[in-house]
Amino acid sequence: MSLREAREQLVSNVRQETISSPSAVPQKHRSEFPPDCRVNPYLTSVKGPPAHLTRTGGFRQTGCIRAHDLSVSNVTLHPRKQIAVTTSDDHLWKMWAIPGGDIIMTGEGHTDWIADCDFHPGGSQLATASGDACVKVWDFAKAACLLTFPDHTHAVWGVSWHSCGDFLASCSMDNTSKIWDVNSEKCLATLRGHADSVNSIQFLYFANTLLTSSADKTLSLWDARTGLCAQTFYGHMHSVNNAVFNLKGDTIGSCDSYGTVKFWDVRHVSPMMTVDVGPHPANRVAFDPSGHLLAVASNDATVKMIEIGTSEVTLLAGHDDAVQAVDFDKGGQFMISGGSDGSLRMWS
Repeated sequence: MSLREAREQLVSNVRQETISSPSAVPQKHRSEFPPDCRVNPYLTSVKGPPAHLTRTGGFRQTGCIRAHDLSVSNVTLHPRKQIAVTTSDDHLWKMWAIPGGDIIMTGEGHTDWIADCDFHPGGSQLATASGDACVKVWDFAKAACLLTFPDHTHAVWGVSWHSCGDFLASCSMDNTSKIWDVNSEKCLATLRGHADSVNSIQFLYFANTLLTSSADKTLSLWDARTGLCAQTFYGHMHSVNNAVFNLKGDTIGSCDSYGTVKFWDVRHVSPMMTVDVGPHPANRVAFDPSGHLLAVASNDATVKMIEIGTSEVTLLAGHDDAVQAVDFDKGGQFMISGGSDGSLRMWS
């Protein structure tokens, strides 16, 4: 065999080993969006107006955890367990057993305040958004940060998991939102269109639609598969701090920096109702599972409960400073709130 033939044979063998060897580094695959026609399984458990709407006074505070030394920026409940996570201006997130209040885990790694968090649909991971312009994914079994996405150029305000668990969306003070593939660890798309800070983001349950709210006074719906804006809602006169879908996905609730709360019909892209709970800023909103009640985290240290059928507003007092976040459990039996007083409070 000539030297040339030997060299060609060697190259051929190396190529075959690279392709067939089990020790070769696997390529990270790109995820595919699921079909946009699935039914939200949580809807089967939704009933009529919850009993607390027909009782005098509604919710009562049933517990309080002194969670952080600085302001609590967000609270969120585990999809299946009696567990809550708080995020804070102290750069930490903490996991709590509720209602007992025992601390389970603390996440340390961000270098600035944490603005938002969202549980993976499977409940085994947490995504966080921070003022350090990073999105992080944390794994509970490993008690460690798995991924860091540093592509935003300014503070990140919000983060939301797709229901399939393969995609993550984030929104930022850099006026953009981004969609991340957690399997390939790449940014799939950057959503451009808002003219000011994008303050919140949420995937529609079991769908490929994203909802954003912005300081440019608008809300927008986006197709996550194409990264294109599908609809824009106009009507707020001030910066929109937060916007969320109800569980059915046919109504949006939004709130702004002057305490105006609006309800929107998703199908008709039109306003349904406006409720003024100002003049203090409304920081976040959350629908109860039945869709008959909206909780508003207000800067005046109260949680305002809006009964959607009647527009009646009930105030829940208890926090010592601005309320920054609210969340309902999937059964609608209790609610949690977090505030600038560093506390996590439970209501039922």
